Amino acid sequence: MRKFLSRYFPLIPAALVLLPLLFSHGCANTTKAPSGGRKDTIPPLIAKVVPAMASTGVPVHDTRFVFTFDEYVKVKDVNGILLSPPLAKAPKYRIKGKSLILWFEEDLRENTTYTISFTDAIQDNNEGNLFPGFTYVFSTGSVIDSMMVTGLVQDCNTLMPVKGATVLLYKDHADSAVFLHRPDAAVKTDDWGFFCLRNIQDTLYRLYAVKDANNNRMYDPDSELIAFVDSLIRPKTVVNDSLPETMIYDMKDTVACRARKTEYELSLFREKPSKQLIMNKVRLSDRSGYITFMAPKAHIDTLWMAGIPSNRLITQFNIQRDSLEIWVNDRRRLPDTLHLYVQYRKTDTLGVLQPFTEHVRLAKEKPEENKTGGGIAPRAAAGRSEVPDTVCKVKLTVAPETVEQVGFSLEFDYPIIYESFDSIRFWSVNPRQQQAEGTFTVEPDTTNLRRYTLRPKETLRPGFEYFMKLPHRGFRDINGFYNDSTQVSVTLPSDEKLSALNLHVSGVGNKYIVDLLDEKRSGVLRTYVISEPCTLAFPYLKAGKYSIRITEDINRNSIVDSGSLLEHRPPEKVKFYKVNDGYLINVPEGAELDQTVNLQTLFSE
Repeated sequence: MRKFLSRYFPLIPAALVLLPLLFSHGCANTTKAPSGGRKDTIPPLIAKVVPAMASTGVPVHDTRFVFTFDEYVKVKDVNGILLSPPLAKAPKYRIKGKSLILWFEEDLRENTTYTISFTDAIQDNNEGNLFPGFTYVFSTGSVIDSMMVTGLVQDCNTLMPVKGATVLLYKDHADSAVFLHRPDAAVKTDDWGFFCLRNIQDTLYRLYAVKDANNNRMYDPDSELIAFVDSLIRPKTVVNDSLPETMIYDMKDTVACRARKTEYELSLFREKPSKQLIMNKVRLSDRSGYITFMAPKAHIDTLWMAGIPSNRLITQFNIQRDSLEIWVNDRRRLPDTLHLYVQYRKTDTLGVLQPFTEHVRLAKEKPEENKTGGGIAPRAAAGRSEVPDTVCKVKLTVAPETVEQVGFSLEFDYPIIYESFDSIRFWSVNPRQQQAEGTFTVEPDTTNLRRYTLRPKETLRPGFEYFMKLPHRGFRDINGFYNDSTQVSVTLPSDEKLSALNLHVSGVGNKYIVDLLDEKRSGVLRTYVISEPCTLAFPYLKAGKYSIRITEDINRNSIVDSGSLLEHRPPEKVKFYKVNDGYLINVPEGAELDQTVNLQTLFSE
């Protein structure tokens, strides 16, 4: 008992003073049980702060802050110490005994309320127990600002919370403020994506969140994610240390963390670059290559290649129009370097799109050098690597789980100049080994001129085996090569443990992209694009948990579009189908589940 009192009695007065800051009914011991003796699992506590908490009139020049703990500590991550409003440089610090001495190389602002937040920054010396953190408040003026704003930062595609995002608050309402200078308040999100910007002025702000890769407390569009509220905000809540939103919680206390109220939800997205120019060029083969642009929606006025008739060029943009594939439909021997000229709209020094003609050299890769002698590889090895292909390469693929939805996929390495789809044979073999000829449709892919979908016209039946065969010399590509014969077969899955999920969709007033995702929302298993009420079938599912993501395709281009900060356009709205209190659908073995969703209701929530 004497040992206990000697250690903890001096802490009682300090604990009473700082109780509102350090108290958390959600704190719990999450350290694993030790083996071979008792282990210190108690995190460090602050015993004293100089200047005192909520001090006013703090000097703006060369001020030092001393945080004395009840045990020896070390700084785990200096980036976890955040001054708000932030300065250009990170804080300086040193450890003296049980005290952390903190100072800043720049002068503070006059008549300004500051907070210093500690998040995963301090740990004890011996066991590495993390200091739970708190927010220290002081002012260089005569008053402490007393308003606060709370919210949630999430990923725009998965709606999962984002830890460590930096939330920025600006009194400057100009669109350029987040690019040009540091904010008037900043804080980082916790494990749940939650933030509380506290002790701020009662005025109008712009609210942003960034994934601040370089920790400069500003937005760098080339490398960082951004989120924003597209209207001015004004704090409505007065800071009170007894509010759940201002307390420090164990992040594993799900109930307490989720109970905190959020006033704003911000969805992080990667903005498409606005500056337009040709970024990259690649010669893929003797007759093909591609160029990529920095920004989407590239506008090409004209394009030509030296020595190649214009009608011999085949080109295709990807759906975002930021990558252009080019093929030369000419079987003459082509030079080692193709000279491509692209007249397009390029961003000038003033940020304006102007017509510009660019000379792009598409050169073949040089032969690999002999690593031992630095010269050209031996003739025999070079000969083996340079033997030209004489076959039109093609891939015919099919998946049992999705054949009913997407059919067979046929994709060529090069554009074809001769085709005979009528020569493709499709047939089935029933359980009695009886054959029957079948029919199918051919659908060119609108985003890839080398790909086709072969979709059976008949309803596929369990127990039947289905065959698709391309005959020899049925297709010819731009190299003048014919294809070899190839064949694939497929049978519908018959495992009785597999399940089916049917989603009955109503209230469809727009175009939507519906994705079936795995439990972690990290992989897309099936996709539908719909524009009218329907029932979406997801058959042949293994027992497990799934989620359904629904994206409102505002511009009806069948892809999920990112947002634009300067255009005040958020990313396309995403919702997850909700089941009871969560977003996971539990699919048992051998079951057929029916779920119903009204999209008009879902997207109005």
